[in-house]
Amino acid sequence: MPHASVKLVPGVDQNKTPALNEAGISTSQLVRFIPDRTLGGLIQKLGGWQKYYNSPIGSIVRCLWAWEDTNSNSYLGVGAEESLDVIKDNGLTDITPQQTTVNPTLDFTTTAGSNQIVIVDDSGTLVDSFDVVYIKTQVSVGGLVLFGLYQCTGVGTNTYSIYATNVIGDPEYASSSVTSGGAVPEFDTTSGSPFVDVTLADHGYSVGDTFPVLVSTSVGGVTLYGNYTVISVTSSSVFVIRAANSATSTANAFMNGGDVRFEYWNNVGPLPPNSGYGTGGYGEGGYGAGPAPSPSGSGTPITAVDWSLDNWGEIFIANPFGGPIFQWSPSVNDPVASIIPGAPVANNGMFVAMPQRQIIAYGSTFTGIIDPLLIRWCDVNNYDVWYGTVSNQAGSYRIPKGSKIVQAIQGPQQGLLWTDLGVWAMQYVGPPYVYQFNELGNGCGLIGRKAAGSMNGVVYWMGQSQFFKLSAAGVEPIRCPIWDVVFQDLDTSPEALDKIRFGANSRFGELRWEFPTNSNGGEISHYIKYNVLLDQWDYGQDTANNPYVARTAWINESVLGPPIGAAVNEFIYQHETSPDADGDAMYSSFQTGYFVIAEADLKMFVDQVWPDMKWGYFGGTQNANVNLTFYVTDYAGQSPTAYGPYTMTQATEFITPRFRGRLTSIKLESSDTGTFWRIGNIRYRFQPDGKF
Repeated sequence: MPHASVKLVPGVDQNKTPALNEAGISTSQLVRFIPDRTLGGLIQKLGGWQKYYNSPIGSIVRCLWAWEDTNSNSYLGVGAEESLDVIKDNGLTDITPQQTTVNPTLDFTTTAGSNQIVIVDDSGTLVDSFDVVYIKTQVSVGGLVLFGLYQCTGVGTNTYSIYATNVIGDPEYASSSVTSGGAVPEFDTTSGSPFVDVTLADHGYSVGDTFPVLVSTSVGGVTLYGNYTVISVTSSSVFVIRAANSATSTANAFMNGGDVRFEYWNNVGPLPPNSGYGTGGYGEGGYGAGPAPSPSGSGTPITAVDWSLDNWGEIFIANPFGGPIFQWSPSVNDPVASIIPGAPVANNGMFVAMPQRQIIAYGSTFTGIIDPLLIRWCDVNNYDVWYGTVSNQAGSYRIPKGSKIVQAIQGPQQGLLWTDLGVWAMQYVGPPYVYQFNELGNGCGLIGRKAAGSMNGVVYWMGQSQFFKLSAAGVEPIRCPIWDVVFQDLDTSPEALDKIRFGANSRFGELRWEFPTNSNGGEISHYIKYNVLLDQWDYGQDTANNPYVARTAWINESVLGPPIGAAVNEFIYQHETSPDADGDAMYSSFQTGYFVIAEADLKMFVDQVWPDMKWGYFGGTQNANVNLTFYVTDYAGQSPTAYGPYTMTQATEFITPRFRGRLTSIKLESSDTGTFWRIGNIRYRFQPDGKF
């Protein structure tokens, strides 16, 4: 009887039909391919994982970051939906920023010729001398207009001081003394007109300036919230803006009902006295000598749908999506992450840039209202300074195309920014422009805010309907033979798309994208992998046997060792550390397309199959158990007949499936613990067995 062999083509191809995918692999679960000089690639069981931290985080983790301090201590930053944590030596510290919002009556006191303002807060909020207050309603008092972030100093019972500064940190002095005063903007509408008079003493606005309304206010049938352009200036106390629609009545109302809106951020660690925006208080190594005192405030830990994480030397930098930028110093083990007072108060993301160390914030703001195309960056080596002058390298730029910046990263040699339409390069050129921006590609926009990343000098990302890479040749699409798996069942709601995660595993030259499907309620449940060495793909998903396979966050090889990922069960795992799924069996499998074992009108009979595999690690116990099932049919559209599964070990010389037909598909699977396998050259014995 003649013999033949099964030499599998590397890579999974789900786009082809099973009959077209002859000698190829059609489905996969928890497998990978490694290069081979003759066959191109060999298929084997995926490396397993173990818990990196022994307890669940408490909410789904959306971002991870690894870094090391100046004393060679390694940390894992964890951005979860309900916490910001730091893990060191299997110990977790909750450093979630704390925030309190109150609406007290106006009680501001100024002294002519001084930039010190004394505030009385009758809300009962506990404030300490390390907190920062965000005044969200413009307050006019003593010739000053107070708005934005201020450091709290000179704290007493329900009383503290702030120091008025301009945007570059220079003092601004009161022109008159006021005791227990202040006023928020007043709006006046006229029936049938979209124009609104704004009364704010000593406002300082000119025609064309932007007036932000951060506390929604309804007056005369219009609702005011957002940025408004100053149409005209009536006096030093009155200017005019235009609402989105005409007023239905003549009326007037004060912003926030006439009260001030305070947001307190419970910071720790000293800032320089009278520093206004905190200029010069932070540097490499944290606040300096001595421990930081614990905050006395009673803030509420914030929540976040996503985080951007990075490190500034040894200092941990964190930005909740849509929120401020925070820092945490391991040198003094701060109890909570502290807001950076000089940074923009709202950002969709950030990263730390090379070659000059600067925080780059995108989807940022000057007014408190996010501009989704705005980029801002701090001064070189000073993240307290964000307004550009001739003596620093802070600055800003607005991308002119697209509707939003979806993601930005520090790529090889340059920063990279993706809009929903294309990708842009951000290259450091030094003063006076600091950065130059060039569009690298159009029609290749990003699908979600964590769907791009880099490995070995090449940048990869997932677009709305295909994958791309950026190399020396420019932007190139990547063929994807499992396109159907990704895009035909992808949950395309905006919230779901922003959960897509990119991950690199440089140990095996693999890239991952984790994604949600329509059938899984908008949460991540599936993954695809791309082997850049072989230009081949495979895929897998959460199953009943292995329910936590997909990852909600991922980091590549780092100071902490092999890749680390988080799952929807709120645990964090380290990969390539075990042959198992955190001590449980890993259910690995693949199924081929149909082999044609008979042409024309002949059927074939197969009576013996001889396995050829690696049954364990090199130098280890060769104890893998593998099940082999044959699916046999005469026509591609027929439901096949299953033969098996047949259990194979290293001691198995052959199996005797004894089937006849024209088309055969093979499924190989394993579910034992502590084992490894790699498939070789499986052979079978066959003979003609009649005609149709």
